[in-house]
Amino acid sequence: MAGVATRTLGAYEEIVEGIGPPIDLLIANGDLIDGRGERSGGTELITSDLNVQVEMAIEALKVWEAKKIVISYGSGYHVGRLVDFEQQIAWLLGAEIHSHPFIKVEDVVFDVKHKVGRSSIPHGRGTPLARERLWNVLWAEREAQPKADIILRSHTHYFTYIGEADWLAMILPALQAAKTKYGARECSNTVDWGLVEFRVEGGAFTWKAHIKRLKTTKTKIIQV
Repeated sequence: MAGVATRTLGAYEEIVEGIGPPIDLLIANGDLIDGRGERSGGTELITSDLNVQVEMAIEALKVWEAKKIVISYGSGYHVGRLVDFEQQIAWLLGAEIHSHPFIKVEDVVFDVKHKVGRSSIPHGRGTPLARERLWNVLWAEREAQPKADIILRSHTHYFTYIGEADWLAMILPALQAAKTKYGARECSNTVDWGLVEFRVEGGAFTWKAHIKRLKTTKTKIIQV
């Protein structure tokens, strides 16, 4: 497990160095710690001590040297059903934390939330995002939410996106590798490991997905 963690950390550091800190804004979209790992009896974890996991998450976020950090709350299974451990991360980093933050960068509005519906079929992955877009439009008509230019969700561990000329909706890649004990035995979906970089200038935006194909996720064939 330690060897896998070291290789994964190396891939993360490569992305950080490629983008190059400092950055203006870091959005950490929930599930910043793994929790106690009840489904696998904690056997996949480096440590089941959630306070240590909090310290590890802080170190992973600090490397960006971000001028501002906004965190969304993750799922109770990972970050605590009775205590929101992500609040500790936010407090110690001096970050903002919200259930469903809306962030305006110049004239570009980001709609950020961790959880989104999951598709069990590859060609259905855009449907939950289309639904999120429609909900945002309906809330905006009631003047209860800002109308978003970019909708960001996470949770599913796969990367996909849809959009039109004036909007983009995206499920972000994960920073948890595939082929974990629970995932390998229970799940069929592909997993995308990495993060997404946005650049906003003059009221327009560009983006780039930094996806790593980790060697630890490659399945070994049984030769007979």
